[in-house]
Amino acid sequence: MVTCHADLVEDGLISELRLPSPVVEIGDDRLRAAGVRVLLKRDDLIHPEVPGNKWRKLKYNVATARELGVETLLTFGGAYSNHIRATAAVGSYGGFSTIGVIRGEEHLPLNPSLRYAVSRGMRLTYLDRTAYRAKTSDVVIDGLHREFGDFYLIPEGGSNADAVRGCAELAAELEPSCDVVFCAVGTGGTLAGVAAGMRPDQVVVGVPVLKGGAFLEDEIVGLQEQVYGARAGSWQLECDYHFGGYAKRTPQLDEFIDDFEMRHGLRLDWVYEAKMMYAVFDQVARNAFPPGTTVVAVVSGSGEIPEV
Repeated sequence: MVTCHADLVEDGLISELRLPSPVVEIGDDRLRAAGVRVLLKRDDLIHPEVPGNKWRKLKYNVATARELGVETLLTFGGAYSNHIRATAAVGSYGGFSTIGVIRGEEHLPLNPSLRYAVSRGMRLTYLDRTAYRAKTSDVVIDGLHREFGDFYLIPEGGSNADAVRGCAELAAELEPSCDVVFCAVGTGGTLAGVAAGMRPDQVVVGVPVLKGGAFLEDEIVGLQEQVYGARAGSWQLECDYHFGGYAKRTPQLDEFIDDFEMRHGLRLDWVYEAKMMYAVFDQVARNAFPPGTTVVAVVSGSGEIPEV
């Protein structure tokens, strides 16, 4: 079954989308001993250039931009941002011009991630770290409009009301027996949407990948309030699985990644998915779930650079 938002059907992306994404169960002696089923929601297989939550977040943003008659998408991200690459790809497929506002100074030659974005037609501009911290201010946004003219602004990570609506659709793709859903948390948009789409008896566990992620509670509630008027769904954050902070790793995490690949044939993205999956197994080991529980772990994508 392949479905897609109608606004992108004419642009050719429909032929390559894999929706709903597959759900596969993993067999593991540690899970069998605990009596817990773990299923992987393979959103990373939705599309090679716009995988996982990137597609779910962007599809209604693209539709809104088209409805407004805006021909340029502008967004923010770091030099290795998956969101920057995905926006460049969606723009290319959808006939939009794209602008990526990158944190920090320009470094040449471009790294593979930014080279890919440019190959998809994205124009890059840079903000020093002080200005980047103020990226949502009127001063910065007005300056970008003076430089680039009219554009549709998509926030860093793509998390806004349209993103929440897109991510909420994931819930309908899960089997009714699902009890708990785990997802990695960067900016909070995925969790905000997924939690809102679930039944009241289902729990969503978010695993922030940055240190001190408790502040995301307010961010996520704010996103849900924009769409639903109040906090929505049953959800919680587990903030102790950051392994030192965003884009940081430890030998313990690397060992887990290697072991998971050996057992299950899937190499986990160490920035997001590995930390989330480590949390799943650690929580199972701590008997956080009674026997008979079915856990779904959302695999949103990898850090691999797509081939053009």
